[in-house]
Amino acid sequence: MDMTSIQTVTLAGERFVILPETDFLRLAGGPREPELPPANAQGNYPALETTRALMARKLIRARQALAWSQVELARRAGVPPETVNRIEQARRSPSLGTFDKLYRALDQGEAEAARAKPAAGKRKAAKARDK
Repeated sequence: MDMTSIQTVTLAGERFVILPETDFLRLAGGPREPELPPANAQGNYPALETTRALMARKLIRARQALAWSQVELARRAGVPPETVNRIEQARRSPSLGTFDKLYRALDQGEAEAARAKPAAGKRKAAKARDK
């Protein structure tokens, strides 16, 4: 955690810390992933609810791996933030178009992260040589 990015504010005589959402989620343990629905008496799981929960878990993990907020994913995918929130809570199934937008945005984010890693390594190597 970069301590220079943390700010404080005093409200009604009480001091609060303001920090980036990714740091907060890491400290708080991240958003809870939706629970799988219980199986029925025959041991079968309801298909729609189970699919929603599994899709939500995968979306949350992919988004967090990129250190994106729900708002950032929504912006990059061109969908409302409320849509991302509802999908991640397993309250809504995305349309095929929304699903495609979300996963294209995540794929692009992963590609950007992969391109940035070698460049960061080259900068560190150059700094070490310059010392």
